[in-house]
Amino acid sequence: MTSRVRTVTFDTHDPYELAGFWLQVLKAERPDDDKPGDPYAAVVTDSVTLLFEQNNDEKAAKNRVHLDLEPDGTRDEEVAWLLTLGATIAHDHRNPDGTGFVVMHDPEANEFCVLRSAAERAATS
Repeated sequence: MTSRVRTVTFDTHDPYELAGFWLQVLKAERPDDDKPGDPYAAVVTDSVTLLFEQNNDEKAAKNRVHLDLEPDGTRDEEVAWLLTLGATIAHDHRNPDGTGFVVMHDPEANEFCVLRSAAERAATS
């Protein structure tokens, strides 16, 4: 038997709002059936579906699972753009030689990392 990952699910106070942030990040379209106040909202891309589920519990610890983003532009441009969307920098692991990554938080403090693009990695290998 084989399984596949169907969705990555996030608990959230406001599924519609948090999905809106990730829709911008992943440049995806909001599904027609997602409405404000619904207990679920989705972000569907060619490679992954993120599901945001209503949960009023407070976040108590660091995520044990997180997303790693590989931008199509530069890592630093992506970080700057994500800051304009409401993300924050949690830990900056960029190195003077251009290597490294940035740990960020989405608007509900879920961790995710911004890696270097494929072109940036190729230029330093």
